[in-house]
Amino acid sequence: MATITELKCAVRETLESRGVLGQLKARIRAEVFSALDDQREPRPPLSHENLLINELIREYLEFNKYRYTASVLTAESGQPEVPLDRQFLANELKVTEDTSSKSVPLLYGLVSHFVNSESGGKVFLRGSLPAASTASNTVPGPDA
Repeated sequence: MATITELKCAVRETLESRGVLGQLKARIRAEVFSALDDQREPRPPLSHENLLINELIREYLEFNKYRYTASVLTAESGQPEVPLDRQFLANELKVTEDTSSKSVPLLYGLVSHFVNSESGGKVFLRGSLPAASTASNTVPGPDA
């Protein structure tokens, strides 16, 4: 008859070989974060910009097999459990992809575009506040 230690090892090895152990750990971690999350302070609504940013990050995390981190991001941010369609995400970002770029996360393509830009000039980025911002919270432009 197998000892408890041998049984634990056999179950662990089986769960690891099936790829389930990592998922269970991630789910437990997400549930712990959810339980610790202070429900008295409601989260601000997920803005369109944050939805897109979170999705870029999630795609990057999952591509690099950072599944635990991705599950915590999803649980903590309020991001939908089902990932956004990649084509929808590319359209929202006004990105056109070729065949080779579709094999890596969009975030890689965006970073590559700016790092390898031949213009040599700097790109001016405007701060974008969530849609709920007021006129008094607007970020000044380059001439301000």
